[in-house]
Amino acid sequence: MSSAIRVLQGQFGRIALLNMDHPLVNHAHSQCHVLIKVGGSDTFFRVGNRYCPLNADTAVLINAWEPHAYTHHNHNAPHTVILAFYIEPLWLSEIDKSFISSQSPNFFPQPCVELPHQIRALSENLATTMLYGGQLSDDALQTQLSNLMVLVIDAFSEWRSATHLSAYEFPHIQDSRIRRAISYMQANAGSKVDTAALASEACLSRAHFFKLFREQTNLTPTLYNNILRVEAAIHGISDTRESMSALSANLGFNAQSHFTRFFQQHTGVLPSQYRQVVDVYQTSKAL
Repeated sequence: MSSAIRVLQGQFGRIALLNMDHPLVNHAHSQCHVLIKVGGSDTFFRVGNRYCPLNADTAVLINAWEPHAYTHHNHNAPHTVILAFYIEPLWLSEIDKSFISSQSPNFFPQPCVELPHQIRALSENLATTMLYGGQLSDDALQTQLSNLMVLVIDAFSEWRSATHLSAYEFPHIQDSRIRRAISYMQANAGSKVDTAALASEACLSRAHFFKLFREQTNLTPTLYNNILRVEAAIHGISDTRESMSALSANLGFNAQSHFTRFFQQHTGVLPSQYRQVVDVYQTSKAL
């Protein structure tokens, strides 16, 4: 069964050292996402319609709000140990204001890249510290993460090719009806999506709402809501001491077992195990 070895979480987002042997459902994140294999068998991620190998020579780069899935293609293969970064655009913008473009759907033009030696060395050093339980001060973590992300961005994004932030295609929902539906979803983050209620909020038929939502976001309403639901679950697990049954009810699940399955299908980790391995950094600022 897949599990988390350790998770570091703060204003920077999350860094997870994952031991994976089962696939994940199609999902997305509001952060830009970097995946590096640090041990075990070679594997694949599906990003959009592309299958991207993850091995000792590659990294998988996924843009914010970009659908992807973990495909762990061989159930008889050894586990794959993955260092996964989920990095907040606002935190990156504290390093360089131009890095706010990391919320752009085209920030990483290629989902699979050849991994330079320096990035691999820094990643393996961080993974080793996480694996063996070494404690990182806030400053030490900020330094390591800032250095690593600057190298990744310099090597693989196209942020330097634009002279102004306006040159980037930021995710912007133009239709006010879809913006209204998204505001409703955010205000009820964690609840199970009700397409009929969302369509009513947008003053559209269900069919028209579904079509327009996908055109505006490149996501289905359910997939978009699942992003909000997973984030609400992560913060409830790591930032509160609520019981799993209370969290499950607050997130709109009829049974705790449904919540457990949903969380594991999207993160690879049991909710109770996530709480055991997460270290929360309360005052994380980019250096």
